[in-house]
Amino acid sequence: MALLSKKDTNLILDPLADNNPITIQVLGICSALAITAELQASVVMAISVLFVLSVGNVVISLLRNIIPSKIRIIVQLIVVAALVIIVDQVLKAFAYELSKTLSVFVGLIITNCIIMGRFEAFALGNGPWRAFLDGIGNALGYGIILVIVGFFRELLGSGTLFGFKVLGNPVTKTGLYATGYENNGFMIIPPAALIVVGIIIWVQRSRNKALIEEN
Repeated sequence: MALLSKKDTNLILDPLADNNPITIQVLGICSALAITAELQASVVMAISVLFVLSVGNVVISLLRNIIPSKIRIIVQLIVVAALVIIVDQVLKAFAYELSKTLSVFVGLIITNCIIMGRFEAFALGNGPWRAFLDGIGNALGYGIILVIVGFFRELLGSGTLFGFKVLGNPVTKTGLYATGYENNGFMIIPPAALIVVGIIIWVQRSRNKALIEEN
């Protein structure tokens, strides 16, 4: 017997491509613009959202039958805020310098449209297991875009990946740089992230014509 049914598998796979939170639903764009200048920050943000969304979905699902409808948004905010505090404290304890780089953006996970949207649209109407899978799928879909954008922005903008030099030549003994790749400073600024996301959207739609909206 398969571990996951076809419907359960689709909860994970659909957000990775044809129903991606960023490129299809156009959610979570702010963090894609703000923190993807470095690949490390992109990976950490992706992992943080993976934890918050998957665990948060399960918690909301478990509470769905006892949450009064009038205060459900408040309860959702309390749950996501508690999980974000955990993420923030873990980062400060084990990756303090990175936590300063992400700073306010970790806190803004609380208002991430993807998380609140999945709480409201899925976790409140499904059991914990399916809610968990939905959280995993949407967080992975979000994280993949962040990592792709972060990869190209850091590589082309700084010539590095995870801080290690990849493009360009080291300083020569004479103190002059040898000819080679010259960093593209444009890739470091936020508008470059929007361009990279736009290219990803174009590639995605060129491969799947069903995603193209007809006038």
